Amino acid sequence: MVATHVGSLKRHFRCLPDPRVRGRTRHLLLDIVVIAICAVIADCDNWPEIVQFAQKRESWFRRFLKLPDGIPSHDTFERTFAALDGRVFQRCCLDWLQAVTGMLGLGHIAIDGKTARGSAQGTLGALHLVSAWATQANLTLGQVAVDSKSNEITAIPKLLELLDLNGALVTIDAIGCQKEIAAQIAERGGDYVLAVKGNQEHLLEDIQATVDKALNGELGPRALSEYTTREEGHGRHEERTYIVIHNVEGLRDQKAWRSVTTVGMCLYERTVGDQVATELHYFIGSRRMSARRYAQVLRNHWCIENNLHWQLDISFNEDRSRVQERNAVANLSLLRKIALCLLKRNPSKSSIARKRKAAALDTDFLEEIILGAVTTEKV
Repeated sequence: MVATHVGSLKRHFRCLPDPRVRGRTRHLLLDIVVIAICAVIADCDNWPEIVQFAQKRESWFRRFLKLPDGIPSHDTFERTFAALDGRVFQRCCLDWLQAVTGMLGLGHIAIDGKTARGSAQGTLGALHLVSAWATQANLTLGQVAVDSKSNEITAIPKLLELLDLNGALVTIDAIGCQKEIAAQIAERGGDYVLAVKGNQEHLLEDIQATVDKALNGELGPRALSEYTTREEGHGRHEERTYIVIHNVEGLRDQKAWRSVTTVGMCLYERTVGDQVATELHYFIGSRRMSARRYAQVLRNHWCIENNLHWQLDISFNEDRSRVQERNAVANLSLLRKIALCLLKRNPSKSSIARKRKAAALDTDFLEEIILGAVTTEKV
């Protein structure tokens, strides 16, 4: 079965150009890519570990790979992934991942950035990658590296270009609250919910004034929708009250915010013992939804932190990685995200870290992960 699946890999990676010098290569590009994907799933976090795993599992790999000159060295893996065209490699990986999972990634898409802290070198700071995450599907949809002399504001539009936004709802934190980004999402057939801080002239002030008017009854009896959630645990009591107003006439730059229909506020109150802390968060949106639905979307936005970024650090040790070549860092990070999506798809109740160890010890289980198969508990 796994040999058949490698055939599908060949179809999806057919357009991936080999960056190495023709006639001077001892190893096939597809062999290198497949070994890396399998090894990252199977608890390998760097090139030497990938090579060690491949050497120990060489007889298994020979069932479906040619390996004309044995297992490549860690230098070969490092040089190859540093030279691969990251944009084409990403397209091949994501096409294959979606074919395996059968998911389109539409619905709610959360966008956020993460820094690979161990990638800093010389005068260059650590590489920062902005990712898109389908919250319901637990599926990575793409990533874009932030230029060393720029920030997420320039990277987010590039990431949006890679995504199918038709019918999707995109959430971004305050740095992505830009008129051009809102317009791009709307033009591509999507909707947006953008967190608002003080980085846009008058916007925060106008939202606050609109909320005050609605609470004081100045906008009519049905001007606002309200929803409250309460959570308790670990000695904390958390209460969030969401207020949503489908009246944007108070926005001075209303016409500049493409398709905007909604402004809102979240009052967050946290009680620990006798200590009470409160925070106010504001947002704008293009989709008319109830306060309850906005509450769900805003809370689910943080799935990208908990289900992607946190897992990359805790289960894949990404922040401890010392790979520093920029393209290699991005390509290896993409491999981790692909592996994470496949591991999450497996129904075992074990942690991602334990699933990785199980895949390293049991090639049958590793095959199930690669195939995207839904199987019984084996960990």
